[in-house]
Amino acid sequence: MSSMRAPRPPCRTGGFTLVEAIIVIVIVGIVGAIVAVFIRAPVQGYADTAARAAASDEADLALRRIARDLRLALPNSVRVSDDGSAVEFLLTRTGGRYLTVDDDVDGFPVLDFDNPGKVSFTAVGGTMRRIERDDYIVVYNLGSGDESDAYRYAPLAKGVNIARVTGVDEASPNNPVVSMDSNPFATQSTPMRSPSDRFQVVTGPVSYACERGKDGNSELVRYWDYPIAPAQNLPPQGGAQRAVIASRVADCSQVFRYGSDATRRSALVILNLALRVSRDGDALVRLVSQVHVDNTP
Repeated sequence: MSSMRAPRPPCRTGGFTLVEAIIVIVIVGIVGAIVAVFIRAPVQGYADTAARAAASDEADLALRRIARDLRLALPNSVRVSDDGSAVEFLLTRTGGRYLTVDDDVDGFPVLDFDNPGKVSFTAVGGTMRRIERDDYIVVYNLGSGDESDAYRYAPLAKGVNIARVTGVDEASPNNPVVSMDSNPFATQSTPMRSPSDRFQVVTGPVSYACERGKDGNSELVRYWDYPIAPAQNLPPQGGAQRAVIASRVADCSQVFRYGSDATRRSALVILNLALRVSRDGDALVRLVSQVHVDNTP
């Protein structure tokens, strides 16, 4: 006896109708618009905060670099351009005390302020950093534009307070004997001895200048490794090396300010650096710093 099965109902094919698809698209669009409204502001705020933080970090790093160098400036050697866009100073490596006749020490040369033919002297004290060939020896710098101004250096110059180092004898490491290209201290019209018998060792001049970059934007540049010159040249002449330490500078005027002649004995160099948050925007980050300069020679 054969069995009979009831016929299966026809299967319905799965899918969406056009109306259902349109409804889903509309709902997703509404949800997306709502999400965009609430998300856009926080995302934009985060981006603005990150850009402002980056500009602040760049400005802070630049000011710290300048401050570190300024604290090593030779007393009375800081000079600022008339428009405040640049500062220049003579960078010291170390300093110490020079041996004098009054020390009454036999066997070691003294710094002679009477005999131009004596071009060697003994540096006293073992805590100095090493003096290198082609450094400069400076005694009692007053920066007044006359014989006590280290910017008046020239090879074999007479009547100045600065001489170039030609060699260092370290047979006695704590008391090295320094040889100079000449003894200009003995040719000054009035010998400018240091009251405390001290000298400074200068490596050379350093400049920080705000200037227009190749892309048309202003930038803050550090210059070094160029000759000492009586006048402040912008940019420095003589094959100076340069490095950009801050870009997107908004204004080059009055980046650097210095005290008057009456207050420069213990003066402040004021640094005022404003950077654009973005190259095309108007938002600025401005940092101001004051660096004390010890001008006691």
